[in-house]
Amino acid sequence: MKFLTTLFFLVLSIFSFGQDYPTSTELTDYSDFPFAKTATKVKPSKSTRRLLDITKKHWDTTVYNPYKNVKVDFPVEIKFDDSTYSSPINIKKVVTSRYGWRRGRAHRGIDIDLVTGDSVVSMFDGIVRLSRYTRGHGRTVIVRHYNGLETVYAHLSKYAVKANDTVKQGQLLAYGGASGNARGSHLHLVINYKGKSINPEYLFDFSDENTVRAKSIWVTSNWAKPGLHSSKKQTKLQVLHTKEEAIASLDKRKEVYIVKRGDTLSGISSKNNISVATICRTNRIRKTTTLRIGQRLILEYTF
Repeated sequence: MKFLTTLFFLVLSIFSFGQDYPTSTELTDYSDFPFAKTATKVKPSKSTRRLLDITKKHWDTTVYNPYKNVKVDFPVEIKFDDSTYSSPINIKKVVTSRYGWRRGRAHRGIDIDLVTGDSVVSMFDGIVRLSRYTRGHGRTVIVRHYNGLETVYAHLSKYAVKANDTVKQGQLLAYGGASGNARGSHLHLVINYKGKSINPEYLFDFSDENTVRAKSIWVTSNWAKPGLHSSKKQTKLQVLHTKEEAIASLDKRKEVYIVKRGDTLSGISSKNNISVATICRTNRIRKTTTLRIGQRLILEYTF
């Protein structure tokens, strides 16, 4: 009996010699593997899985937005591993223009003051998806992060990374400047989710604390529409922590405003923290419409 057992294992080892079995990170089906019932499946490390996940789809190192045909179903949940981020610049942050409607166009990020040559660093760990000149933005670096967000750093003067580089939070990406369509040197910072810009100040506190507003944040479509915000004033913030809160927040609140002597659409917009575009759309008037004293305007809030 002992001789037969030894002979069995000898034959099995000869049969198995030279066969190419997949490595532990390639194994997906163990049905043909010797002793399949007792084999332990070895998975790729967490860091390897995250790396593969964010470069698997819509990974294009040549275009600003590779998600042009992707529909985002709001509300969406954005999660963060940490409660803080690395400031994109190494000096005090001064926001000179906010996310919102500006000079008749959508401003899809925030402008942070800097001097040409100042260091620009990555807010979180990630992989550089794009490092090249783009129309309007000039020299641009885009980093895709493991929670699905992409941070865009624009109007740069010089690159310090290239596409497909893996970067750590706080790592140097480039140097600030005024390339592209820029009125003076500044950092144009955009936060995108699947190609849709999100108001950066809804997600992040840009004070010296460098805090993420919550480790789990629900984003409605209202926070992804520049036309609902003013580039001159921060929108009133109400961080949404659950899907139920996000859906309930979409209920619109209306108020009546009586036009006074000296009022202008831009003045009413600024005083009431509501965009000119929203006022015009709600009241079916144009930006060039002359206001009359005593005229009643409906102000429709979505926050």
